[in-house]
Amino acid sequence: MNNIADSSLKRLLIALAFYLTSLFSANTLGLKIMPFLFNSHLSVAVFSFPIVFLMTDVVGEVYGKRIARLFVLAGFVSTALFIGYSLLSLAVPWSPDGKWAKEGYNQMFGISTRIALASLVAFLIAEYQDVISFFFLRKRLGPKSFWLRSTLSNLWSQLLDTIIFSAIAFIDVYPLPVLGSISVTWWLYKVAMGVLYMPLSYVGIKLLKDKTQNQ
Repeated sequence: MNNIADSSLKRLLIALAFYLTSLFSANTLGLKIMPFLFNSHLSVAVFSFPIVFLMTDVVGEVYGKRIARLFVLAGFVSTALFIGYSLLSLAVPWSPDGKWAKEGYNQMFGISTRIALASLVAFLIAEYQDVISFFFLRKRLGPKSFWLRSTLSNLWSQLLDTIIFSAIAFIDVYPLPVLGSISVTWWLYKVAMGVLYMPLSYVGIKLLKDKTQNQ
């Protein structure tokens, strides 16, 4: 879709805001882990990160592959900028009056930068794979059963994202058994959260299609 009406463009920009906010929330808050079932661990990023993959599915369903890829590109550029700003902020000297926050700031944002870098690599690979998988399944299964196409594409892309991200972000941060626990439970829980959020995906499709179906 090359020409988008103003009303549809507004909704598309709101969708982009949800997409980018969810991505940055996962990148900056994901360091915190919480206890989960059977003495396992779970990153709090599981609440926001499934929205990232679902949003590209929703936008792709309504606007097509080109717009979905533009969302991925926007996420990549935004994350790369965040890394650049973080490195700059960490590199400049501290004012004496602000040194009370230096240790915590450098520790948290230093790790957040590593998380953002891990997310950048994993995100670019996994999100493009998600778009490719989603539209491959759409071609094979037809335009119906969005929930099935989205879930299947997310199973693969979330697994790929989790493996790449965990390897870059958390090696030498957590012991390998803890890292393995985080990775497995994180992948399964992200997929489960994606299924739980699926009704919201249909709401999003309806809101976007209401303004585009007659275009």
